[in-house]
Amino acid sequence: MADLATPMSIRVAATLSLAERAGSGATAEQLASETGTAAPALRRLLDHLVAIGVFALDPESSRYRATTLGAQLSEDAPEGIKPLLDINSAGGRAELAFVELLGTITTGAPAYPHRYGREFWTDLDAHPELRRSFDAQMNWRFRVQATQIAQRFDWSRFPEILDVGGGDGTVLAAILNAHPDVRGRALDLPPTATAAIGRFAATGLDDRAGAVSGSFFDPLPTGADAYLLSDILHDWDDDHARQILAGCRRAAAPDGTVVVIEPVRGQGADTAMDLFMLMCFGGRERTVDELAGLAADCGLTLHASGPVAEGRTALEFAVAPP
Repeated sequence: MADLATPMSIRVAATLSLAERAGSGATAEQLASETGTAAPALRRLLDHLVAIGVFALDPESSRYRATTLGAQLSEDAPEGIKPLLDINSAGGRAELAFVELLGTITTGAPAYPHRYGREFWTDLDAHPELRRSFDAQMNWRFRVQATQIAQRFDWSRFPEILDVGGGDGTVLAAILNAHPDVRGRALDLPPTATAAIGRFAATGLDDRAGAVSGSFFDPLPTGADAYLLSDILHDWDDDHARQILAGCRRAAAPDGTVVVIEPVRGQGADTAMDLFMLMCFGGRERTVDELAGLAADCGLTLHASGPVAEGRTALEFAVAPP
């Protein structure tokens, strides 16, 4: 459990796209030439990947190829795990900040800024390629759950939905596809909001869906029947989470609804993810009662909660009377 050789070897293999480059078989020298790496060192990495069953070696031709297990590292593998392992992607880069975990446990402050010199979200703003990889990772996370969220919750009650921090529209598109009488907009930062517009156009939803460029820390568009926060609050500490909820409360009509969809402690959020949220963002996974408490501080009353997707719970909040 303390061995770092194997997990780091797998991450380097994903970062160098070794599974794709090897194809049906390639020598260490060929792979080194393609990746700009040192052949003797790369051969030792490949030999370890063989030892753990990720690659196979043909002793006659000295060619390496990915095994069935190793094929999961490919860009087009259905498992979609490469963005989580590629050190140059947002997810893989964030995971490596775990090496600073001792500092986080000592101070309570997130490790990501200590390792990279800026907060995670500022890093995405500074590096467009990281933002693109982050958006792709979010799409992978919701590849199954978006449809479940759309079908297992009665969105038809809300003629207009604002998906706050809605990324490039993956969840909102699923909701609108399942509920043809519902309209909606996704709010996110400019590059991602632009991608949402493209998604809605490509899926034939542009007559019912739109996107708004902005931050959920700024005043939100008013008038929506439901304000959706999907996998948002756990990225933030309690003070920032309250700011986000309060913004939704201010924008909502007196009879409005705020729907929070999160992995919650004891119902989909595990201890490893809780540590990651602390290490990367200073955020945390919360229980239903903890989320309800934060919302109550912002004038929102928990109306109902229950599982809505694999590993995720929906909490429906009503605007509390003054």
